[in-house]
Amino acid sequence: MASTYSFADVSGSFQHPIAGVTLLSGGNIGLGKFTISMTAEQTTMEATADGTVIISAIENDIGSMTIEMNQSSSLHSFLLGWYNAISTLKKLGDVTNWATASISLRTILDGSFHTLTGVSPGKVPDKSYGQQSAVITWTLLAASVINE
Repeated sequence: MASTYSFADVSGSFQHPIAGVTLLSGGNIGLGKFTISMTAEQTTMEATADGTVIISAIENDIGSMTIEMNQSSSLHSFLLGWYNAISTLKKLGDVTNWATASISLRTILDGSFHTLTGVSPGKVPDKSYGQQSAVITWTLLAASVINE
């Protein structure tokens, strides 16, 4: 039996105490995509002088989420407003809300669910001005990424 993937089946939300909540879906990013990455190794291995291998399990859920979206999308406007609000506070010496965002994202087809907490901006995306609207990429860093 075949399965059919649809970007419309992807949904979630971005929550922040100052910026509020916005929905994440294929509909509010245009021709874009969400990519969730674990950035830390979960295991290291080291060979000793006698050939014994020491295996270390590392407790670390650090990750990131990149969102490719049309530069005129409502999600880009929301994220830019979020960034400007927490950046202004940071410049005033208040970083209490810098990494307090959370993201949840799920897809119906395979039932996968991701929760990102301790989310903060990587950098504001580059923006081009041309004849046509361009795709931009937000990179959001997360203290914890849970894959379910």
